[in-house]
Amino acid sequence: MKRATHKVIVNRIHAKGKSMNRKSCPALRETGFTLIELLVVLVILGLLAGISGPQVLKYLKKAKTDTARLQVEELSGGVDLFNLEIGRNPSTEEGLLALVQEPDGASGWNGPYLKKKVLPKDPWGNQYQYQSPGKEGDYDIYSLGADNVQGGDHENQDVGNW
Repeated sequence: MKRATHKVIVNRIHAKGKSMNRKSCPALRETGFTLIELLVVLVILGLLAGISGPQVLKYLKKAKTDTARLQVEELSGGVDLFNLEIGRNPSTEEGLLALVQEPDGASGWNGPYLKKKVLPKDPWGNQYQYQSPGKEGDYDIYSLGADNVQGGDHENQDVGNW
């Protein structure tokens, strides 16, 4: 409605031959935003980002840990399939590579035992660790977390199959 009224006023002014500027035409004064209004909106957006930003980062860090857990489960499934077909777990020396490439002396190997046929890296870009026999079970598969050092908590915690 405001737009239609504005156009009528502008057309009437043009018809009378008067020049238009913001001071002489009240309809033109009402359009647009002032610098103050824009600054207030920017401040409000900044406050909202400051409040929700840390929460988003917290969820992102937790998502990486959850991704590592899922990948460890997938790798554990691959080791279990390897064991079913070969009759043993891959040795520490063979490592997780035995899940995607046939190791020497592994008759009955029918791999690769992972869906993507490549070894994934943990969400922080590091290789997963593997030990057989493991300290926690028949074999250990784990990521050292964001800091790539044993121990830690939150995003630096170790994530393993134990």
